[in-house]
Amino acid sequence: MIGCYDFCGHYEWTFEWLRQQGGHELVRAYWDEAIHQDSQSHAVELIVGKGIEGMKEYWGPTLADEGAVYERTVTEDVFRIDMHECPSKGFLIRNGLHQYTDYCDHCMGWIGPLMEKAGFVIDHEHNHCGQCWWEMRRKNDASPSSAPGVLSGRSDVRLRPGWKSPQTDHYERATDPDDKTTV
Repeated sequence: MIGCYDFCGHYEWTFEWLRQQGGHELVRAYWDEAIHQDSQSHAVELIVGKGIEGMKEYWGPTLADEGAVYERTVTEDVFRIDMHECPSKGFLIRNGLHQYTDYCDHCMGWIGPLMEKAGFVIDHEHNHCGQCWWEMRRKNDASPSSAPGVLSGRSDVRLRPGWKSPQTDHYERATDPDDKTTV
C-alpha cells in the first residue's frame, strides 16, 4: 500500500497515461467516473442533498485531513474556498514531479459534474503553484465572481504576491464540461 502523498505522484502519472491512451476526453471521463461517480460518492450525497451545508460538511474535514492551508468563506448564497497551499500539488512541486499538463484541473474535472448535478455553478482559477480559489453559487444566481478581497477579505488567495504567473489558467462557469476554457 502506498502512502497518501505518494498517491499524488501515481495519480498524476495515471492522468498522463490515460491522456496518451485516449486523449484529454479519456482523462475527463476518468475524473467523472472514477472520482465523481465512485470514490467521492459520499461528497455527491452530501452536496446534492444539502447544498451549501453539505459543502461545509464535506470540505471542512476533507481539506483538514489532507493538510491543506486554506480559508473558506460561506454566505447564504456562496461557498468559497481560497487554497493557499494545496497538499497534493505541493507534493508534486516539492518532489519535481510533472507528468500531466494540468494536474490542478482534476479537481474541477470531478467537482464540476457534481456541482451541476447539485444545481450549482463554479467560478474557479488556479495558478499551477498549489493555489486556487472556487466560488460556488446556485445555477439561478447570475452574480459574477467576487472581485479580489471583496468576499473573503485578506484571505483571498488572489491577493498573494505572485498570484498571477504566465502559467495561470482561468476557468469560468460553463455547462459544457468538454470546453477547455471553462468548467
